[in-house]
Amino acid sequence: MPRILIAGCGYLGQATADLLHERGWKVEGWTASAPSARQLAAKPYAVRAVDVTNRAAVSSVHEEFDVVIQCASSGGGDAEEYRRIYLAGARNLLHAFPRTSLLFTSSTSVYAQKRGDIVDETSPANPAHEKGQILREAEELVLSHNGMVARLGGIYGPGRSFLLRKFLAGEGVPDDAGDHFVNQVHRDDIVSALLLLVERRADLGRQIYNVVDNQPILARDTYQWLSAKLQRSLLTGKVAAGRKRGDSNKRVSNRKLRALGWEPRYPNFVVAMTESILPSFGFEG
Repeated sequence: MPRILIAGCGYLGQATADLLHERGWKVEGWTASAPSARQLAAKPYAVRAVDVTNRAAVSSVHEEFDVVIQCASSGGGDAEEYRRIYLAGARNLLHAFPRTSLLFTSSTSVYAQKRGDIVDETSPANPAHEKGQILREAEELVLSHNGMVARLGGIYGPGRSFLLRKFLAGEGVPDDAGDHFVNQVHRDDIVSALLLLVERRADLGRQIYNVVDNQPILARDTYQWLSAKLQRSLLTGKVAAGRKRGDSNKRVSNRKLRALGWEPRYPNFVVAMTESILPSFGFEG
């Protein structure tokens, strides 16, 4: 039975651990704190409190794993938090488990293209913002140790959608002058992608894969669709300058991952909203 460590058992990591356990993997999950671990005590797999930013704590775990998925989240923290969670976390895991395959979950925010370009894994990834630069450093570290990188689009799923919450708060203002493409992916589709990558790891080697849905969508179109669907007026007004991960504007391709046989259950914004996200927020799908 293959053994896998989910280093970061949060919104994404917990769903990943659940599926891998169902598929017969021997799973261990880590959370950053003991209270978080206790909340998962009923899980049918082991969950322990190990902070990936603490090298001594990581090295104190004397277990053998076939694969480690690093999906601990910064929780929207600043650049220093990114450095601790992603870069130091990767270093600590590679130090503690040098013979284990590491799959690092990064972000499509590392692509800095601004003109709506279609980008794939061969496109330049030279982010101007510090958080993206830290992610790129962590990616290169993992790849240099024969690991894999999954660049995730914006994560949404049951109970989670930045765009929906922004719309409901009255902050979803279309920006006709400087609109940009949104590259998202449903949590459950990320989970299926990660499963495929760890199962195929022996054949894939040190690779980068974009994990996004099939159809990038303009932010303006998401708000217009939500306005019509929920029968709520669409606000207009001045758009706040800047976005939290820079002012890039690109369409991220998932062709490389789909060539492996992966197909998203929620291929676009409308399907994901209608079938999963709106019902989880109490709206009719």
